[in-house]
Amino acid sequence: MEFECQRGTKIGLEDCSIDCVDYPCREKVDTSFIEPLKNPKSFIFDSEKQKSLWRLDRKGGSLSLKCEELLAVNEVLPDCRSITDLPPALISEILNCLEPKELGVVSCVNASLYCLASEHHVWKEFYCERWGQPILLAPLGAEHADEKSWKELFVEREFRSKTFMGRYSIDTLYGHTEAVRTVSVLCSKKLLFTSGYDQIVRMWDLEEGLSIASSRPLGCTIRAVAADSRLLIAGGTDGFIHGWRAEDGNPHLFDLKSPQNQNMEFRVWEHEGPITCLALDLNKMYSGSWDMSIRVWDRSSLKCLKVLMHNDWVWSLAPHDTTVASAAGSDLYVWDTNIGSKLAIVTDVHAGNAFSLARSHTGKLLFTGGEDGAIRMFEISRNDKFHLRRVATWIPHSGAVYSLAFEFPWLVSASSDGKLSLIDVRKLLKKNRSYVMEKPSKVDNRAKNVEPPQRMLHGFGSNLFAVDVGLDRIVCAGEEGIVRIWNFSEALEVEQRVRALRGLRLENRMRRRKLQSEMTGKGSRADQCLVAAKKNQLNGDRNSWRNKRRVTGKLKA
Repeated sequence: MEFECQRGTKIGLEDCSIDCVDYPCREKVDTSFIEPLKNPKSFIFDSEKQKSLWRLDRKGGSLSLKCEELLAVNEVLPDCRSITDLPPALISEILNCLEPKELGVVSCVNASLYCLASEHHVWKEFYCERWGQPILLAPLGAEHADEKSWKELFVEREFRSKTFMGRYSIDTLYGHTEAVRTVSVLCSKKLLFTSGYDQIVRMWDLEEGLSIASSRPLGCTIRAVAADSRLLIAGGTDGFIHGWRAEDGNPHLFDLKSPQNQNMEFRVWEHEGPITCLALDLNKMYSGSWDMSIRVWDRSSLKCLKVLMHNDWVWSLAPHDTTVASAAGSDLYVWDTNIGSKLAIVTDVHAGNAFSLARSHTGKLLFTGGEDGAIRMFEISRNDKFHLRRVATWIPHSGAVYSLAFEFPWLVSASSDGKLSLIDVRKLLKKNRSYVMEKPSKVDNRAKNVEPPQRMLHGFGSNLFAVDVGLDRIVCAGEEGIVRIWNFSEALEVEQRVRALRGLRLENRMRRRKLQSEMTGKGSRADQCLVAAKKNQLNGDRNSWRNKRRVTGKLKA
């Protein structure tokens, strides 16, 4: 990863743009001025022959760089022989164009590039566009946040993403007396919230698998639950949104056991039908209902800000920034929550209702699951106008897909056939981080040629209604009234041990090579002669053995 710049080479943006127009390249370029490279890792240009390049044009005439504003490279980049001689700001711009794997390779070249590549700001972009802001778990304080760089955080999270293909253990949580319709994982506090037909919201310790608290019966079937570190909301068939605010000093945030407290518990109502989906962001609450509407609420005042009307029952929603995606009937919508306008719509996404919806942290990827058992992946692009294009389609289930959960790179689906499917979407994502539009023909071919799910998890009864992902775990629940936690932390521990052993082997191998090179460098001529003598002695012994064998053969004859 080294290139060399010639001192006499001149750079000029204005003049280059003019030459491209006045002298278009329609003929083959004469490459005779380029000499074969002795070192394939470096690109060296001969200055005398490069000067002749500037005197050639397509008609055989002469080209002269008359612009006085041109800057010579030897003035800007003196003694530039390789990429490490460039200014750090310029190297940073070059590294900004690389992908994570390529950036990691560059950091292994030498010490200076290691420092630049390891501390580059693009690692933060890589991390946030995949998983959002890093989550500080409860035992960790602010002093631990600065211990790891963004590169280390990215490598660790990428390493953890491999665990879903490894070993697992299953924890079973009992407590609900009827079917469970919704589950929600709060990773930052290691909490799990579940509810369903028994009308009770239950809070669990995700690591220990123990029940912490449960609410009083809320008077209706609870079909949706959403939570963050400040607010817990639940919605059901009565059209009410039941909410609990976090208490200071409470290690479990919410007090579900105590009687109704106006300061810590609230109810809001404006929907005219059952609530099917809920979501939270920093300043707003979102609720979708069978009254064919999505309502946007202010978290502090609990007032309805916008009403987004659909043409059918709203089954699921996924907000991001100033937009919210929704699935209503068999259609997919994207809305602007500031002005309440419809940005895009895709009709007949599924043959039947589109029951489930998931969205990436960047908001650019949408996943829908439908009554036909199919899962579709869409990509949002904003060129001249807001546009949705289909990227891929999977049909991993024989029944309706009731729930989807996405944590890069895994898309997890729960279906009425009693199975979970795990799909790795990394191979479908483009190498560049800018999502560019493609031709429709390419999109269609790409949507058909898709690999099957990387893993299917079995062992349930029928009708899995809800699934969520977090902390190396997959949580699912359904008609049986049992909550199951697929714990992949054991696979993480095994993979860490394998990684440590691999590192020790590599270290020992490098140490042996170093010792061999030192012994070879210190070896004298006498040692070489001794080795040659031993070799000749062995050859002589072999020849004598062959001669003896010939003699014994003649005697026998």
